[in-house]
Amino acid sequence: MKLRKEIEPQFDIAEKLYPQVLKLILDYTEFCDENGDEENIECKKLEEKLHLLTGKDMTQFNLWEWWEEDGAENLAFNISLPNPKKLNNISKNELFEIVDLIKTFEEPEDNTSEFISTFYRNTIYGNGYFKKFLEKNFKNYKPNLFNRNKDKNGNYFEYEVHEIVDILW
Repeated sequence: MKLRKEIEPQFDIAEKLYPQVLKLILDYTEFCDENGDEENIECKKLEEKLHLLTGKDMTQFNLWEWWEEDGAENLAFNISLPNPKKLNNISKNELFEIVDLIKTFEEPEDNTSEFISTFYRNTIYGNGYFKKFLEKNFKNYKPNLFNRNKDKNGNYFEYEVHEIVDILW
């Protein structure tokens, strides 16, 4: 099953914004290497430029020390990719597909663009696009649904796809 366009990550928008976002991040890094930015003045300017470009709140991103995390390319992608939408008409089958995608992860089809292929894994795991989608659209969402959990007897378990769907639904 292919998800509806409203559910899928907006790779087309991310791909258009990505080069400009990456350049702004790298230019800021070069500026800091040469001049420093102890007062965060240039970082605040970068946040404003990126906010104007993407409409996103930049406080969720580590622009100050991104190199200690996942690299400039993934940061630029995460900033460029629009946030998931709040939808009112998600079917249980669509929910199952999303949960199954997160739990089982399959590489994208061969006919996807190089851009999508490069950042697809990041979308599923890195920036957690689909987990953010679930959080935004299902009030029973909790991050631990996708983690290893411990029961009352101290035994570890992971929820199965159908269990997560039932909890969310």
